[in-house]
Amino acid sequence: MTGAPAESWPPPVTLTGTQVTLAPLSHDHAADLARAAAALGPLWYTFIPTPDGVPAEIDRRLALPDMQPFAVLTPEGRAVGMTTYMQTDATNRRVEIGSTWMAPETQRTGMNTEAKRLLLTHAFDTLGCIAVEFRTHRLNTQSRRAIERLGAQLDGILRAHMRMPDGTLRDTAVYSITAADWPAIRSHLDHLLAR
Repeated sequence: MTGAPAESWPPPVTLTGTQVTLAPLSHDHAADLARAAAALGPLWYTFIPTPDGVPAEIDRRLALPDMQPFAVLTPEGRAVGMTTYMQTDATNRRVEIGSTWMAPETQRTGMNTEAKRLLLTHAFDTLGCIAVEFRTHRLNTQSRRAIERLGAQLDGILRAHMRMPDGTLRDTAVYSITAADWPAIRSHLDHLLAR
């Protein structure tokens, strides 16, 4: 028996703040993202596409059924990175925020904090999520500090969790924010963004 295709969850959305807009990822962002990726260069502990690999990475993200990818845009509309809702679970109302990378000039500017504030607000206040997860390489101290600065709690380390492109095994640090945590985390993020 066939029926109508299941509606994707979460549905595509554009999230706008004062420092950043998160727009559904498309090939319209490819040229800007290639420039941003070139400025980052390769990092052994995470995946950043090469400038030439940006179109394929956009295709990959758009093809995954449990991923809602976003382009990270400046107020002027220039794409400076990518982020996603991934491992989306409509039944249990859970999402992971991840596969995030941003151009060097945007790091430590408040753009990432506001992007996470927008994603968390949408996840908890609109989608009714019970938890939002973050995952990163155990040795990616910059990412771990940023996740901890949001107020997420370390749930644990998944040892030898996945194989990296260079063949090494990644231990994955897993963090989460629950719906019960969200009111305090929201106030914390608002305080960080007001400074």
